[in-house]
Amino acid sequence: MLKIFTRLAALAVLSLGAGGVLAQDSVPYTEGAVVNVSSIRTEPGQFNAYMRYLAGPYRKVMDEAKAQGLVTEYSFYAAQPKNPGDPDLYLVTVYPNFAVFDGLSDKMDAISNKVWGSMSASESAEVDREKIRKVLGTELLRELKLKLE
Repeated sequence: MLKIFTRLAALAVLSLGAGGVLAQDSVPYTEGAVVNVSSIRTEPGQFNAYMRYLAGPYRKVMDEAKAQGLVTEYSFYAAQPKNPGDPDLYLVTVYPNFAVFDGLSDKMDAISNKVWGSMSASESAEVDREKIRKVLGTELLRELKLKLE
């Protein structure tokens, strides 16, 4: 009986130790929001014209996307370009996760059609935007939240 008790106690101690090892094998973070950062360079003298677009139709699209839970936040950051090819504005959009990207184009097209009235009006506005700004690049980032130990 003592042998059985000793073996059970040893097994319990080993199990507790193994739990600590298993906990150490997991990653020390959880995956969070997805952030899209677009680098923009406005054409000379067109910064305020582009900002008016962002404050008007763009804001309506993004506010509706936010209301539908597709976007959690969006913001703008002015930058001081060092060279002619550097951005003077960053557009930052935060999505709740990568799952929201499934079917996102169709959902955003529906919102744009609602704001602009039609797909052709939305496409025409996009052509007009290209006259006042250039997208230099876009970066997609994933937030990593550290776990508490």
